[in-house]
Amino acid sequence: MSYNTSNTGSGSRTPRRTFEFGRTHVVRPKGNHQATIVWLHGLGDKGSSWSQLLETLPLPNIKWICPTAPSRPVALFGGFPCTAWFDMGDISEDAPDDMEGLDASAAHVANLLSTEPADIKLGVGGFSMGAATALYSATCCVLGQYGNGNPYPVNLSAIVGLSGWLPCSRTLRNRMEASNEAARRAASLPTLLCHGLGDDVVAYGHGVKSAQVLSSAGFRNLMFRTYNGLGHYTIPEETDEVCTWLTASLGLEGSRSY
Repeated sequence: MSYNTSNTGSGSRTPRRTFEFGRTHVVRPKGNHQATIVWLHGLGDKGSSWSQLLETLPLPNIKWICPTAPSRPVALFGGFPCTAWFDMGDISEDAPDDMEGLDASAAHVANLLSTEPADIKLGVGGFSMGAATALYSATCCVLGQYGNGNPYPVNLSAIVGLSGWLPCSRTLRNRMEASNEAARRAASLPTLLCHGLGDDVVAYGHGVKSAQVLSSAGFRNLMFRTYNGLGHYTIPEETDEVCTWLTASLGLEGSRSY
């Protein structure tokens, strides 16, 4: 599926970009379908890598949708192309955000969720750059619109970010403070962030700062988990935590208090 994006402001000369998303892998629920979660891979990866892991989790009531990002030139790699949800250089508050790429990926995620039955709870999660895209989707959901002003079409019930960071953190708080409705939505959106102290790709401090910015912006139902010795990967202890948290936060069958 492709998305055309362009700046529509008066006199804009920004060229239009087309994003061709790759193959989507779906893990069907083994039990009663209660929730659907789009799970987003990291930089240079593909959807099938995570679908294989997610299929093994003891969450029979969740349908997992694992899309593959477009292949595009990435500034971090000197313009070398790889699968990426958006373009990026260094991870820092001062680095420019690729709003066009972020909006296109958030729209792709929302489109994948928009055809789910009305009684199914919806969520977005991801790892590394996928976690960043999931958190960006969360901000679009609570603000009710993408960065370009177009309306965000789905209601999210859970956000999970592993070893990630928050894009557009500099502007989030001001945008949130301008809307009482956004603050209400943010306060009721369950969000789980997990990060390893030994992460040498996305530094632990980025995870901490992201959690702080989200909390100060009104995300009251946010949990941040630290894992000693964990690098830029996942471990059974972390996925067990995700399973327990999702079961409780989404009210899945057989849920236990967290």
